[in-house]
Amino acid sequence: MAEMVIRNSDVLSLELCVPEGHQHLRATLELEGGTRIVLQEATVANLVRAYVTLITSPTRRSLRLRGQAVAPRDLKEGFAPWQLIEEE
Repeated sequence: MAEMVIRNSDVLSLELCVPEGHQHLRATLELEGGTRIVLQEATVANLVRAYVTLITSPTRRSLRLRGQAVAPRDLKEGFAPWQLIEEE
């Protein structure tokens, strides 16, 4: 698996907006060299949730969310079937 480390100094701009014709937020990182990374709202929300969990915990030092399909019967209304779930 390839790894890409994005330093703050690599970011030319970061834009958060709801694009025309959409209902959900998108975050777009524009990097040096022309690479653009677009994150959907659910991905940003999961990143923030993991960040807040770690930064506010006096003991935890890591947290991993793993993508998995959720059975339709277990889905909350309005949620997508693919979720990032915290590993135990």
